[in-house]
Amino acid sequence: MTQSPHTPQDLKIEKRDLKFGRDMAPPRWWHSGDPGRTAFFNALSSTFPVGEKFFMTSVRHFREGTPQPLRGQIDDFLYQESMHTREHVVFNRQAEDVGYDIAPLEDRARRTIAWVKRRSPIQQLAATCALEHFTATLAHDALANPAHLAGATEEAKRLWQWHAMEEIEHKAVAFDTYLHATRDMMPLRRWLKRSVVMAVTTLRFHYVIFRNTADLLRQDGCNNWATWRALLGFLYKEPGTMRLLLGGVFTYMRPGFHPWELDDRPLLAKAMAMLETSEPKRTAA
Repeated sequence: MTQSPHTPQDLKIEKRDLKFGRDMAPPRWWHSGDPGRTAFFNALSSTFPVGEKFFMTSVRHFREGTPQPLRGQIDDFLYQESMHTREHVVFNRQAEDVGYDIAPLEDRARRTIAWVKRRSPIQQLAATCALEHFTATLAHDALANPAHLAGATEEAKRLWQWHAMEEIEHKAVAFDTYLHATRDMMPLRRWLKRSVVMAVTTLRFHYVIFRNTADLLRQDGCNNWATWRALLGFLYKEPGTMRLLLGGVFTYMRPGFHPWELDDRPLLAKAMAMLETSEPKRTAA
């Protein structure tokens, strides 16, 4: 994969209107029949609807005055995030349908976003940049290494692969918006601001996700050392979902960083082909 210090000029952020999980409810432990892996991904999904609405608001605040092609990319970003919100609302309701109480998890995410909203618009945008880097890092790893989703039901796998593709496509929109909004700021101050916000965001992200995961495991009667030992091995050893995310934090904090330093668009074509191959055949009514 090639190195690029800026957003590629030929980048395409596609507007896709895809729906998932409408035909069949997933099993309670939809990821590998494993309560820990299922709880982690459900915990992550529970934060998406409120989180992605916040992303849209924080980026939209700075849309006016941005040059093309960034302004068009912001519009495409807003569309993709609205689709993600819709599909994860469905996904979260399916978790409720199999007996999970998702409301406390959503409330925890909502309280965290409310705390961020008390900061200045530029700090909110910096927090969006940090969280978008998290999702882009997770997306890259999910598409590059099938082990992250191996064992998941086919429809859940399709949902997460689609989400991952689009996170890669728009991974620099918030960051480029931040660079434009802070264009008159001293480079050191601009770097310090985004780095400090990333450090705080990393701590709060881990707190919310692991508290949410523990809540779900408690509902399953599995909030014990044996389950956590297996889950932590999955997250920090192999395939190492959270270990790789932490590595991405240090990459982000490097002066001069840009999300498109790593041009991982070749993953998108492969993922799209997998989505099309695995699309369920629907019969006419």
